[in-house]
Amino acid sequence: MACAVLDQLDTYGPDRCDRLGYEQAAAYTRRLAESHYENFTVVSRLLPRGLRDDFRHVYAFCRCADDLGDEAGDPARALELLAWWRREIDDCYRGEPRHPVFVALHRTIRRHDIPRKPFDDLVDAFIQDQRVTRYDDWGQVLDYCTLSANPVGRLVLYMCGYRDGERQALSDATCTGLQLANFWQDVRRDILERDRVYIPGDVALANGLDIATMVAAARASDGVEPGEGCCGEGAGSAGFRAIDGPYRATVRELVDRTWLLFTRGRELWPRVDARVRTDIKLFTLGGESVLKMIERQGYDTLVRRPVLSRAAKAGLLCRVVVSKVMGVRLAGRAVSGR
Repeated sequence: MACAVLDQLDTYGPDRCDRLGYEQAAAYTRRLAESHYENFTVVSRLLPRGLRDDFRHVYAFCRCADDLGDEAGDPARALELLAWWRREIDDCYRGEPRHPVFVALHRTIRRHDIPRKPFDDLVDAFIQDQRVTRYDDWGQVLDYCTLSANPVGRLVLYMCGYRDGERQALSDATCTGLQLANFWQDVRRDILERDRVYIPGDVALANGLDIATMVAAARASDGVEPGEGCCGEGAGSAGFRAIDGPYRATVRELVDRTWLLFTRGRELWPRVDARVRTDIKLFTLGGESVLKMIERQGYDTLVRRPVLSRAAKAGLLCRVVVSKVMGVRLAGRAVSGR
């Protein structure tokens, strides 16, 4: 079900959209949430049961919009489908949801009184992806993140009952950090699969990295598995060697900047209810773990893409659970006077 929204356009598409009841639509979003690889679990079992479906519905919207932009086959088709997805938002906010994702999402929107701007911003980000493939400076990349990442965190806050600017700013820092960590993790994949480069030109230039040479080296290695001969003899090896130092220096600077965002975002943790704090921590720790893996492999993500293993994910979960349990125990001792 990796691209369900595209695979099922004949049934749930612009020209025909069979209506499902809420329970069927909720099952649809549940399957979608459980079928995608992410750096961390979308909905953990530690999340309050009453919020799990809401989280899945929002995730399904984001995942489908992303697939419409990235998996449609060409930018023109992607723009057509994203325009349709925007019309589905219109129908949803009119109280007439059609697509299964919006049938499920409509209940979440009403329950938490969620404004439509975060949904529109996300669609705008995927539209921008079809039109902008290079970024001149760091500020432009951050501006993109205000559309592609920050709305997700704000949606989470709405579902958790928070609407204030202070928490939103802290959430924005974490979400931007997550998006950036994903960019530095996926440099080679973004070039080969989508001809996109999110490394800002000013940072690359300051570290002596020529973006065009980097792109050429990645394309010359197409068909060679990352980490298996990319920098040895053969396709693209000379290009990789020529940019190796500048590339690593560039990614190092970008990773250092991203750490600052995660550090700022951690200030959100004590400002949210303990029942949802665990999941928020997991997303932060998942992004930070990607940065640590990039550091451990010497900042060379053009050759080998760092991926969180199941064991690493389990370790993060255990870490958060232990800290939660210890916090409860310490609180209990404080109350009892021990």
